[in-house]
Amino acid sequence: MKPLKYTLLILVTTLIMGTSFPVGKIGMMYTPPFLLMGLRYILAGALLAWIIRKRPMPVGWKQWMQVAIIGLFQSAGVMGCAYYSMNWISSGESAIITFTNPLLVIILSAALYGVSYRFSQWTGVVLGFVGVALTFGFHLSMSPGTWIGFGGAVSFAVSTLLIKRWGAAHDTFVLTAYQMLAGGAALLLLSVFTEQPHFIVNTTSIIVLVWLTIFCSIIQFTLWFYLLQNTDPAKTSSFLFLAPLFGLLSSFVLLEEHVGWIVGAGGVMICLGIFLVNRHPASHKSVLDKPGLTQHTPAS
Repeated sequence: MKPLKYTLLILVTTLIMGTSFPVGKIGMMYTPPFLLMGLRYILAGALLAWIIRKRPMPVGWKQWMQVAIIGLFQSAGVMGCAYYSMNWISSGESAIITFTNPLLVIILSAALYGVSYRFSQWTGVVLGFVGVALTFGFHLSMSPGTWIGFGGAVSFAVSTLLIKRWGAAHDTFVLTAYQMLAGGAALLLLSVFTEQPHFIVNTTSIIVLVWLTIFCSIIQFTLWFYLLQNTDPAKTSSFLFLAPLFGLLSSFVLLEEHVGWIVGAGGVMICLGIFLVNRHPASHKSVLDKPGLTQHTPAS
């Protein structure tokens, strides 16, 4: 792939990822978060499932169960927590927390699989979490939204490891479509029991839903898979650190959220940490290097 094309596609993809946070917060003015996310994933999953209807489907209840479990963590857990956290924290802060996922993958992989990593990768983990603490002024216990956001980041990391384990047995686009349907169904069910479901129909709410469904789900996934299939996945995944920066910038533009210098500094440290984690693959075959891990995990 030509460098200019590669750069443009990376920038467009991570920009779309970042915009899903402030756009979602705008949508929450007209509908509660679980309902908004449920509608987004049901619509996106159904449309994508129709587009790829001739591709090979999962075989047997076990593979369908794997898809459903991935959907509960990847779609329902990640973005459900991210959007719900925005009841307490800004969309930019939610984006920063959610994209600490690569740092958590390192920790969980080392703890659960005994994988060893380079010194620079552990340095990245430390920098990333110092950046999170700096972003919130070292007062993480003050807001429930902070911990809910971290729950989404942990869910992101768990889904990444599950996709690493199960993803090779599934068609990539079929897995994407049906895990969104599973996550969307779970979010709609959660909305029924925890929210007062309503959707105020107006021009803004429809634009938000279309943007989240078409751009932040279908187009984002398609671009991300195209990049990973035509470039070095490890190199491409390292550019995920751009997403929280775009989240901060788009929150400033769309919501006029104040981005203080300390938040910016924390965001830069998190981005640097994620870059160090992904910059060099381990010399041995680690969890992060195996097929099916980063290839399937765009967050938003």
